[in-house]
Amino acid sequence: MDIDSYLARIDLLDALVIVLNLLLLVSAKKILHFFQAEGTDKPAFLLKVQSFRALNLLILFTYGYTNIYLGSEESGPGLKLISIWVIIYLSYLIKQIFSYWVRKKYGKVREINGSPRSIETYNSRLLSLLSGVVIFVIALISIIHVLEFNNLLQAGGVIGIIGVFLALTQNAWAPDIISGLIFLNSGMIEEGDVIELDDNGQIIGVVFKTKMFHTEILNLVNNHRIMLKNARLREFTIQNLSKFASAKGLREQLSFKIDYSVSPERVRQMLSAAEENIRKNSSVDFGDEHSFEVGVLDTGDHAVEWGVFYYTKDVKSLMTIRRAMRECILTTADAFGISLATPITHCDVST
Repeated sequence: MDIDSYLARIDLLDALVIVLNLLLLVSAKKILHFFQAEGTDKPAFLLKVQSFRALNLLILFTYGYTNIYLGSEESGPGLKLISIWVIIYLSYLIKQIFSYWVRKKYGKVREINGSPRSIETYNSRLLSLLSGVVIFVIALISIIHVLEFNNLLQAGGVIGIIGVFLALTQNAWAPDIISGLIFLNSGMIEEGDVIELDDNGQIIGVVFKTKMFHTEILNLVNNHRIMLKNARLREFTIQNLSKFASAKGLREQLSFKIDYSVSPERVRQMLSAAEENIRKNSSVDFGDEHSFEVGVLDTGDHAVEWGVFYYTKDVKSLMTIRRAMRECILTTADAFGISLATPITHCDVST
């Protein structure tokens, strides 16, 4: 048969199916971009777009081969395959739409990296999970019905295989999902918070994204991303520097070891001058109502350890504040003729 014969087989319904799929194929990126969560990685988003377009192509090719090329209008394997592709496509699309509605309804807007963003809460994450399970079950039952597994043994066999698979792999996904829900429910870790972890070395970073299976953290020291499984993150002692114990802000401490020969009055004068210098010459906001607190932390064998305590609410600039504080105190101590080096109180006696 020539091409004109195949074109003659296209009726109004066929034309509508082809046009609708082509429109969805072309506009898939715009549709998904509208419903996607803010802060989604670009590779993940592009993979989602390609998956949607692949399903559109499968529907088009299967429909065209069955209804136009073969000219079959009976309920055969071709129609069943088309129905399965449509069920998968609609299930995934409905899940994206419902997740978008849940985020807007039950999510929370917070400023992250200078821009407002809708973040997940316990209610939004739980509703998204439950909706995903319901949509999956409905899609599975629909596919079983399309495949004509009508008796209980056949349907139970399909569901049983999926159940066994989930049971065997639960150790890989269940702890992370539960841990993520615990984080969201407790409210102790939210996207945008600055936290401190001790993982073979101190880690200070911003919680960028709390996902279903892992949490992404932006390392403030080395300026890179860290991905931690939610279950692994729960094993750490997490210090949330953004959750203040009082309205004053985060209370930081810097310590310096100074020789016993320097009087306490001289040390306090030097640190007071350093406070004036850093407030005058630095852009760091320490708050005018809270002056630095100075005190002796330890009287060791070689030197007196002095502590400088200050408050700040700009926790995302914590590393910059610490460097500016140390440099200013070092410069001021040098101007006062005070050494910050630990004194040597022993002599090297050569034999």
